[in-house]
Amino acid sequence: MTIERVNVLGVGVSTLNLATALAAVGEAVRARRKGYICVTGVHGVMEAQEDAAFRRILNQALLCTPDGMPMVWLGRLRGHHEMRRVYGPDLMLQVCEWSQKNPCRHFFFGGAPGVAEKLRDRLTKRFPQLQVAGCYTPPFRPLNMEEEKQLQAMVHAVQPDILWVGLSTPKQEKFMAEFLPKLDVTLMIGVGAAFDFHSGRVKQAPPWMQRSGLEWFYRLGQEPRRLAGRYLRNNPLFALRIAAQLAGLKKYPLE
Repeated sequence: MTIERVNVLGVGVSTLNLATALAAVGEAVRARRKGYICVTGVHGVMEAQEDAAFRRILNQALLCTPDGMPMVWLGRLRGHHEMRRVYGPDLMLQVCEWSQKNPCRHFFFGGAPGVAEKLRDRLTKRFPQLQVAGCYTPPFRPLNMEEEKQLQAMVHAVQPDILWVGLSTPKQEKFMAEFLPKLDVTLMIGVGAAFDFHSGRVKQAPPWMQRSGLEWFYRLGQEPRRLAGRYLRNNPLFALRIAAQLAGLKKYPLE
């Protein structure tokens, strides 16, 4: 399956919707095609402006899905009218539902202590045929050599098809790029806050706010100390840079 990308400030965002994203995931699992999938919105694109290595990680992903309505609007402006938001929590639910009828083993990596296990319990209750091979809660720092060996042994023992990564951006994307060659897994998918949402730890924004591009405002109200700097700096700067790109005032080549 060949999927085009749209250039968003030098980040190639895949021209997807949930149906085509699910089809691509299913195809990769069946073919045992190794790769990682990034779920990318304004925050990820803006992080990539100051971090060339992170930008390359996004551009080398199997998929870089449009997580956030600004990505979708830009894609449609470029003629990709089939684009819809491919939001990490929604993609996780779609893949879990699909895997009830298709051979697929899951592993949950990330979250605060106990969150991965709570996520497993809630998802297996919702999807009774779901196969969860394991869970791992990492420390809030890079893994040391002993922890890395432990993770490799755990994953090797169960050999999951998909390893879901629930860390923050850009931490989760950098983890996937580094560890994909080290782990016996086909796909790694970084879904960030999906762990907190689907475990019940954090409440999700109402659907109408998600559709209208206002989810950031809802999340800011929930976690102002953690998110204020991100949103109040990144959102206006993103709009200014996109305006310059659309006007042809500045080029952002894909690396």
